[in-house]
Formats: sequence, structure tokens, C-alpha cells
Amino acid sequence: MIRGRSIRLFLADGTPSGIITAEIMNWTGHVMSAPRSRLADLIRRTEAARTGVYFLIGPDPEGAFRPMVYVGETDNVGKRLAQHNKDEGKDFWDRVYVVTSKDQNLTKAHVRYLESRLIAIATEAGRAKLLNGTAPDYGLLPEGDLADMEFFVEQVRIVLPVLGQEFLRDQPKVSSPPVVQKPGETAVVGSPTFELTSRKLPGLSAEAREVDGDFVVLAGSTARSDDSQAKNNYRALRDALRADGTLEVGENYLRFTKDTAFRSPSAASAVVLGRSDNGRVSWCVKGTEKTYADWQEEQVAAVAKAGGGL
Repeated sequence: MIRGRSIRLFLADGTPSGIITAEIMNWTGHVMSAPRSRLADLIRRTEAARTGVYFLIGPDPEGAFRPMVYVGETDNVGKRLAQHNKDEGKDFWDRVYVVTSKDQNLTKAHVRYLESRLIAIATEAGRAKLLNGTAPDYGLLPEGDLADMEFFVEQVRIVLPVLGQEFLRDQPKVSSPPVVQKPGETAVVGSPTFELTSRKLPGLSAEAREVDGDFVVLAGSTARSDDSQAKNNYRALRDALRADGTLEVGENYLRFTKDTAFRSPSAASAVVLGRSDNGRVSWCVKGTEKTYADWQEEQVAAVAKAGGGL
């Protein structure tokens, strides 16, 4: 059973663009974020003098729709961040996230382990361009401490998406069977399989499912290979997917080598078709002419008819 969680956010200077702290009930961890422009104010805070891990985050100058992230650990977060601020080799970041402990019981061994685990998780998730390279191998902790640190990692992975950073989120797993909707049915629970084809591109065929808020194009789907004449906001994303092997060159089309998550149906269809596209009307429930927009509206209408939330 999935239970709700409460996260306490505090705007330290009363503005959403300044320093923000985040805590979870019954967790000793403390998360603090700030834009680089407020680094001096962040370093002044008492939490910054503690042992902890931190994330330097900024946009990828190549425009690959993924943030650039550096994960670090230190005995004194404030001093280390001041050093990074002068390091021209790490001039990419415009925001920092600091994770410490309210009870100050995190040791150097603890944060080395946390750094190793968080780098490994971010690498596996593939949602960011990680600047650390490989994760350092560090597991030199007593059994009880290992269990505590794994719990600590779980809480960090809960808090960071709430603060707008999703690079520690697992890629969605398309494991459960798709929902098959019979004619005349509404209020479908879960996601059916959607498909996208093109009359102008015979043989092009892509399938997708919605999983945990992501629109996931399934492995084996095909995409247009030539987009040299098309200008769209997702051109850089297509290029990045080709560069990392997610899209490989086939006989006539590109092919998805693995299930690939997108933020929206339109982002997915723009990559598949190689041009700007409204995915809400391009994707259809497989085997029907019902568009994604029609399917979603049915879900909303069914809840409204039942009086849910109204």
C-alpha cells in the first residue's frame, strides 16, 4: 500500500527564488537549496558548516534537455562550495543542493558512502549528464550504518523531485500488461498502449505507455531518420538520443533500443516524427482511432460523472 508523505518546505528569506530548506518527519536529514547567486548567504547558514553531500546543477550548454550534475561530499560543505565557486572547470552550475543531518551524526565515512550510492543511482537513471564519471567504490561501513544510509538515500530521492530535480528518479518500468479498452468502456484504470503512425512515412510505427507520469516510447519503435529540414524544440533531444545509442540507425528509420521516457506525448511524437507535433492528437489507443486527448478526457469525464472531487 502506498502511503502519503509530508515534506516541510521553508522559504528562508520568504521568496521561492531564494534559499529553500526541506525536511521529512522522522528523518534526521536536512536538504537545502539555493541559486548560485545566493551562495554567500547559503554559506553563512550553520548547516553549511556540517559534513554532507551536495549537488551542483546547471543546464547543458549543448542543449540536450538534461541537466548537468556534479555530486560531491565533504567535511565542511560551505568551504567546499566556496572552492567550487572559484573553479573554472566547474563553472556550469547555477544552483546547489546540500544534504546534511540535523543531529550532525553524519561522518566522513557516511558521506563517502552516500556520494558513491547517489552517483551510481544518477548514472543508472540516465536523467542527467553526470560529470563525476564512475562512482567510487565505497562500502566500508558496519551493517547497521549501511541500513541507515540506504534509508537516508531513499529520503533524498523523495525530497529532490519535490524541489524540482528528478535526476535520481528511476526510469519507468513498463512491466504490467497494458489496459485493453473494450468498445463503449470509460473510466479505464491504468494506461493502454498508444500507437503513432504516419501516412507520409509508411512503415514508421511507434508504441508508448504512460507510466508514473512519464510518456514512455517502447523499445523497438521506429522514428524518422531524416529531420535535416525540420526545425523544432526537440531537435537537440533527438540528437542526444542518437548520440547515446537510444536511437540507432536502421534500414529505413531510426529505432528505439530501449524504453524511453518523455515528459509529454508531444515531446515523444516530436522525436518520433522529427518535427514539431501535437502528440495529444497524434497518439491513438492501439487498434482504435481514439486519440490520447480523447482517452484522457474520458478519464476526467468519468470522475466528474461520479462526483469525485466535485
